[in-house]
Amino acid sequence: MDMNRLSFDEQIIIQEIINETAKNNVDNITRTNAYFNYFKKNPDIIWTFLASMVSRNGGWNMCDLEGTIFPHFLTPETRKQLFLTYERANWLIFHDVFPQLLLYQYSTKLNKPMFHLLPYFQPSIFIQKEWKRYWERKDQDRLTTALIINEQNVIQKPVIEHPVFKKRVFHSFLFLFQDWLHFSCVLFPTCGGELYGASVNGFTSVSKRINLGKRLARILFEPRLFPYFYEFAEKSTHTGSRYDYEHYFRSGSKKETPFLRTTFPIIKHTRQHCVDWSLQHHISPVWLYFPAPHHHPIHLTDWYLGKKNQLQLLLAVKNSLKINKRI
Repeated sequence: MDMNRLSFDEQIIIQEIINETAKNNVDNITRTNAYFNYFKKNPDIIWTFLASMVSRNGGWNMCDLEGTIFPHFLTPETRKQLFLTYERANWLIFHDVFPQLLLYQYSTKLNKPMFHLLPYFQPSIFIQKEWKRYWERKDQDRLTTALIINEQNVIQKPVIEHPVFKKRVFHSFLFLFQDWLHFSCVLFPTCGGELYGASVNGFTSVSKRINLGKRLARILFEPRLFPYFYEFAEKSTHTGSRYDYEHYFRSGSKKETPFLRTTFPIIKHTRQHCVDWSLQHHISPVWLYFPAPHHHPIHLTDWYLGKKNQLQLLLAVKNSLKINKRI
């Protein structure tokens, strides 16, 4: 698009947004913190708190790969591929959504909609319409759902359906095994040592991820629970280690996963071909208009500890078989 048709002030806004997005899209920690800091400045955009808490989970999943369990089951190459999958999805979502968020912030400061600048950042036509709708109607739930729909579709082709990721990650025995046992789970901790959330099943399905996102939003903003989740986010520095929340457990916990920045390098990403997913796919009414009910308990403290024990048992069995093989 021709920037010369814009006013000088509009060109400055675009450049500032590009710079601010790049500055915060360095790694999982900068993204997590950027989402949360944005929410504190713009509490009406509740999706950003959800994004921050889900991003924390992404960091914990990354660091699990180099913790005390998974290196015994996975080769270094497999662990590297899994890390790159998490990292690529993390980066793509931030790259897509943060300019939208900053443009909304500029609109509130200037007290006029600036969404005519959205095309310069190439978000989907679907989400451009939703921002304009939100400015006029201030429907928080609708915007939250729209952002969930948009960002899950943003990663579908370049990550979930990417031939390399599809073969090495999503069709791998480990991923299918983990998906089946529900070891992967999005957790919302509290400073009281409790865990809430929902387990991820059928991760490769965009509809199931959207359903999960809607369920997570309901949990996170449940009036009784929200203050506890916010307190955790405010008080707990995000390092990538699960010790960030496990040290709040009443039974205590030792550090079993490393810090993200002492474990993984900074990855340089590019996005050369930007295809508007919303021009290629029908927007399902189920995504936008139907609630996502909870079919399982949302209090997951005991569940989490049980799953952790299962992993420890698997490791013990593996080590026992290795010893017996040597004998």
